[in-house]
Parts: sequence; structure tokens; C-alpha cells
Amino acid sequence: MNYNRREFLKLAGTVAAGSLMAACTPTLTPKTLQDSGGEKVQLVYQDWRTDWFPEMAQRLLEKFHDTHPNVRVFYTPDPDNLEEEMLADMENETAPDVLQGCCDFFPIWAQKGYLLDLKPYIDADLSQDLIKEWDPAQYKALSTREGVQFGLPKYHGALAIFYNKDLFDQKKVDYPPSNWNHDDYLEIMKKLTQDEDNNGLPELWGSMMDISWERIQVHINAWGGHLVDPNDPTISWMARPEALAAMDWIRNRMWSDKVMASLLDVQNIETRQAFITQKIAMVEDGSWALKDILDGAKFRVGVIPFPAGPARRVTLATTDGFGIYAGTKHPEAAWELIKFLVGEEYALAMAEANFLQPARASLVDQWMRIIQDQFPKQTRDMDLSAFAEGHIQGYSVTAEIFANMAEARRLVKNAWDQIFTLGQDSVDLMKRVSQQVEAAQR
Repeated sequence: MNYNRREFLKLAGTVAAGSLMAACTPTLTPKTLQDSGGEKVQLVYQDWRTDWFPEMAQRLLEKFHDTHPNVRVFYTPDPDNLEEEMLADMENETAPDVLQGCCDFFPIWAQKGYLLDLKPYIDADLSQDLIKEWDPAQYKALSTREGVQFGLPKYHGALAIFYNKDLFDQKKVDYPPSNWNHDDYLEIMKKLTQDEDNNGLPELWGSMMDISWERIQVHINAWGGHLVDPNDPTISWMARPEALAAMDWIRNRMWSDKVMASLLDVQNIETRQAFITQKIAMVEDGSWALKDILDGAKFRVGVIPFPAGPARRVTLATTDGFGIYAGTKHPEAAWELIKFLVGEEYALAMAEANFLQPARASLVDQWMRIIQDQFPKQTRDMDLSAFAEGHIQGYSVTAEIFANMAEARRLVKNAWDQIFTLGQDSVDLMKRVSQQVEAAQR
């Protein structure tokens, strides 16, 4: 018999018996779980559906079963429409026991009370040495302002700049220095952009970035600004001078200087593909793109940390994490699974499979060796440590979240399409949008 996803979750025993579990449930040791009787505890674990992930997850879960014989974990892939589908599952009390989330939708689930507070388990069961290995910005981002720790880090993705060394050499442009800033970045973009027929549509663009919440925010932070008031998630700072100046810098690169490609300029292909196909000489992308770029690029690839802004140097730390559904019937067993998922073995398996940068600082050297072993020629002169610099040196930032993030993101996305992708409005549009975002918070 074939079951749809929601029926599967129900059959696996994940429907909560009543109201959502209280956050203060004490943890049990693995021995307690194993001595709790002959019947196995059943858990559903939901995670990525990308090609490489399910086989890796199933293989690693067998190792978890070996050490937890009274727990049986069923892996299920994320639904296609993760954000909306998961909210529906949580409202219907059919969500998986253990799950992954990221970005703005993970804290939204926590704000709505759908994720278990992990803090009592962390205090009882995790060492401070382990916690100190995680990027403080990433770890903090997986908690609410009220102190609910709703997730633990899954991996640590960080932004840097990939560049095409062959194109730099052909144009006799020096490689970016490690201490470069946005002025240097602009000058290099100008030197690399190629418009042979002078029609205003370059055949080669200096650089490209995704027009998305976190990617724009990194530039704003570098100018000393914010999208959200750091002390009040209902207040917008996106119309302040620092934020407007950063956004204007990006818009000018696209529409005044024409040295930074927009999505339309590269026929709507994703940034890493534009880089691989040599439509752009540099790209702002993360360690999560390494496997695709090393697989696809037919040229020598360089990596350099993100350029410093007028106020400070920042880079993005992803907020991918593991959490527990608050309505699980088996919080203690779910916590045992969480500990396994944030462990060394699982982190290095993800690194082996798709070069995901581990969240634990002590594993970074092993991560770099994994990549170098698989691509010895391409990485011979590549500074992979550029991706870990923000973590190690403490200048990472994470996505800034409004109290009503869904409406804020919708309003801002529409405005940014007009400003950056289409070039039909100036950044002054953000003054009105900022007021609308604040109104949505009330």
C-alpha cells in the first residue's frame, strides 16, 4: 500500500497525544531508553531530499541503531514546499519528531511554539567545550529572544568570494589581497568587466551576488547598518543611512557601472552556474557551493574572504540546524538522535558527501583535507580557510529576523526586484517599504 507523507508520519507514531510538550522535560540517558522495555521507540527524522543526502543519512542511521537498539529511526525527505507544508503538519500534529530548518522559517516555527526547548537537555548533557566549538553567532541564532534554544548547528556555511584565476591572469589583474575592502572590490570588477561592442551589455561581468535577504544584509552590516533593530524585532532599520548607502552601492554596481550582473543579465541561471560558465569573473557564494564549482569549473578557482566594508568586515554564517518537534511523544529518544546528528561522525559524513563545512571548529582541518584529497589539482593553491575565517576570528553574522518575518520578506522582496533586478526604482523606495514592514509587525 502506498501512503502519502502525512499518512506515513501518522503511522510512524508521531501524532502528539495532547497539547505540545513542555520545554522542561528532563533528559534520559541511553541506558534508560534501552531498559524501558522490549518495544522499540519509533522516531521520524525529516531532512534534505537532495540527491546525495538520503543514502548518506540512511547509512549513518544504521550506526545510530547499533548504539541505540531500542530506538528505530525512519528517515523521510523534506516536502517540496517545506515552509508551508511543515507549518500545516505542525498545526495538525503530524510533524516528524526530529527535523532540520534554517533561515527565517526555522525561528518562525519556534516563535509559534512548535519546537522543543533544548536548553534543559543541553545543560544536562553537553559539555561547554563542545558548545564553544560552534560559531557563537550561529548558536545564538538558533535561539529565540526569550531564550528558547530551538536548534543546534547542522553545518557552518560561510560566504566568501570565488574568482576565476585564468581570467585574472588573461587581463593581468592582481588577485584580491586578503585585506581588501569594497573599494578594491569595485576596482577589480571594473578591470574585469568586458563589453567589446560597447552596447552596455557586457559579455563578461566583474561579479554577481544573489539578491536575497541574507546576502543584502551582509553588505548592510559591513556599512555598520542593520535590516532589523538589534534590540527590537518589530522595528525596521532598513531606511537608515547606513542601510541605504550599502544598498545604493550594490545598485550602482549593477545599473550605473554595469560591472555586477543581475539575474536577468545571465538569463536567470543561478550564481554558481554563471561563474562556472564564465559569464562572471567573481561570485559571492558560500562553502556550500564548493562541490558544484569544483566539479564544473574548467579553470583555476581562487577563494578570498569577503571584502571589508566602510564600518567592518563581516561574512554570513548559515543558520541550518536540527530541532525537535514540541509534540513528539519521545523527547528523550529524539534528544539522543540530535546528539548523534551534531556529532563528529555525521558532520564528516556530510563533508565527504558534499563538502559541507562542519559547524565544529575542530573539524575544519579535516574538512579541508577531504576537499583537497578529492580535488588535489584544483585546490593546490586554493585558500579554503577563507570560509572558516569568520567563524575562527569571530566576525560572522546571521540572518536578522523580524517578529512577523513572512510579511517583511514579501514586502522587501518586491521592492528589491524593482531596485536591483529591474533597476526601475532607487533605494529611496526602501523608506516607504520600511514603514510598511513596521506596520506589519503591529
